[in-house]
Amino acid sequence: MGVGAGLLMTGGTAEAAAATRRVFFGAYTTWSGGAKGVGTGTYDTVTGQLRATGVISGVVNPSFVIESRDGRFLYAVNENTKGEVTAINAATLKVVNKQATGGADPCHLTLDPSGKFLITADYSSGSLSVFPVNADGSLGARTQKVQHKGSGPNKERQEGPHAHHIVFDVAGKYAAAVDLGADSVFVYSFTGGKLVQVSQARVEPGAGPRHIAFHPDGRTAYVANELDSTIVTCSYANGVLTPGQVLDTVPSGSPANYPAEVLVSADGKHVYLSNRGHDSVAHFAVGASGLTLVGHTPVGGEYPRHITFDPTGSLLFAANQNSNNVTSFKVDKVTGTLTPSGAPLQTAIPVCVLPTRLG
Repeated sequence: MGVGAGLLMTGGTAEAAAATRRVFFGAYTTWSGGAKGVGTGTYDTVTGQLRATGVISGVVNPSFVIESRDGRFLYAVNENTKGEVTAINAATLKVVNKQATGGADPCHLTLDPSGKFLITADYSSGSLSVFPVNADGSLGARTQKVQHKGSGPNKERQEGPHAHHIVFDVAGKYAAAVDLGADSVFVYSFTGGKLVQVSQARVEPGAGPRHIAFHPDGRTAYVANELDSTIVTCSYANGVLTPGQVLDTVPSGSPANYPAEVLVSADGKHVYLSNRGHDSVAHFAVGASGLTLVGHTPVGGEYPRHITFDPTGSLLFAANQNSNNVTSFKVDKVTGTLTPSGAPLQTAIPVCVLPTRLG
């Protein structure tokens, strides 16, 4: 954290006590006007104001970035036809090593609850890849590849499976893999470093599921559908998702829109979803009967591919791919209202924001 934190203990003002934390930016490097690698920066923990500090070079198309459980390492996908995943030392900002995923265009990754295994979702090949994480933070060679099957009615986007997201449930027992091409969420057990499918939940044909977020109670999950601009509330138990309520994420008559990220507040009372095209964050209230749309907050940019909370849940960041900026919002934890805060940070093709948990 910044030195301002010390002023609070010596009687400084609240303004003087503002601290900064580190943040990393995923981006595309091979596109025209692209980034040079993983972006580095800081943000003000009170206002959310972002500042760029540099770049971790030598990482190609790091479109999604996560950190290790202890914060010592970063892991980034390399979204290329010959997909790779890269391990980075978070202290030195140097690449540790890379491994081939065996799949095409990995676009998301997660660590298992133990932090000893990493799993990628390889979009174009519709596959998942598992890697052991070594004690020094490096990645071992791929130990498993799981191939999804399926297609959908959208001939341009759903000609085959497209694994887009993988995340563990609240209990850490099962992993849910969202497949846009197969119109499905595949759920896996994960024991001894091996994925074993236990269920498959199908959404409406052509919906194109992209991301999933679990409610803190562990009994509900929300699926963002990219192709029909809907969000699905699913009941969940013992590795089985059951789709239920379906709501539109934008008003009727809106321009072409493609939902991306979905988030649930820590208290489970609010759900947020990024709308690419409508260029907004949709806010839903969580109730006993499901979700209720509260409203939309303009994102302050174009094509918000990724939204995320800071570790306290008091700030929300949006990576706006097509306007080359990242915007910040204060979160009212009671009402869930988002209020723009700080000036947008201009940075090349941002598609992921990672505010660190440990400073």
